Amino acid sequence: MMFAAVIAYFAIRGLVESGSRDAFANAWHVIDFERDLGIFWEEQLQRPFLEYSILTTLMNWVYIYGHWPFIIVVAVWLVFWHPAEYRVIRNAFLISGSAGLVIFLFFPVAPPRLIEGIGVVDTVTEHSRSYRILQPPALVNQYAAIPSFHFGWNMLIGLGIIRCARTAPVRAIGIVSPVAMFVSTVATANHYIIDPVIGGAMALAALYLAEWLRGRRASPFSRALWFSAMPLPPPEPRPDAR
Repeated sequence: MMFAAVIAYFAIRGLVESGSRDAFANAWHVIDFERDLGIFWEEQLQRPFLEYSILTTLMNWVYIYGHWPFIIVVAVWLVFWHPAEYRVIRNAFLISGSAGLVIFLFFPVAPPRLIEGIGVVDTVTEHSRSYRILQPPALVNQYAAIPSFHFGWNMLIGLGIIRCARTAPVRAIGIVSPVAMFVSTVATANHYIIDPVIGGAMALAALYLAEWLRGRRASPFSRALWFSAMPLPPPEPRPDAR
């Protein structure tokens, strides 16, 4: 299943990158939409982080290491200690990712860092080489600003931590990590404000669907159907009458 998802991703990535003009046009549609809502604050939100190099570095680290490396570590923990929760979150990843591929195909959006004239800086490229090593541009969809699964999938992982952790400090990690990722997506100019909002909504909808599917599989009605479909054992031979 995961292999098929990777193949689909690269196929759609190739189609999207061949239409980069649409991605930039859609980016301006997003900017205009945020302006209409009064939330086009990307430049203002990034500015304080640019004033102090330590904050720039912190946001870069959150964006780089707080996504896949963090997700992989937590996923391994869930696989070995909480496998049922892992399966639900895995399914939510696959459901939301499948929906995201459709959006990437039909509504590609260039991120703020590629848009000239809006006053934001690509801090990851200018101040760090790690991200381009971990995720080379040749392997990354450059026009996948909407939705932001950097936030949406981190939120799913955070919920997994909150559900399964037994101590307050560990549960706090599940709360802080998606919040920090939300801020970093905008502070590094990789996403518009609306992107993590949409990504989070899609992730929650996918989690709800994954939980619903788990509930159906575990419901008494589904178990009854399963048992009714099983072949009945042969009747035991009756003892001879005496």
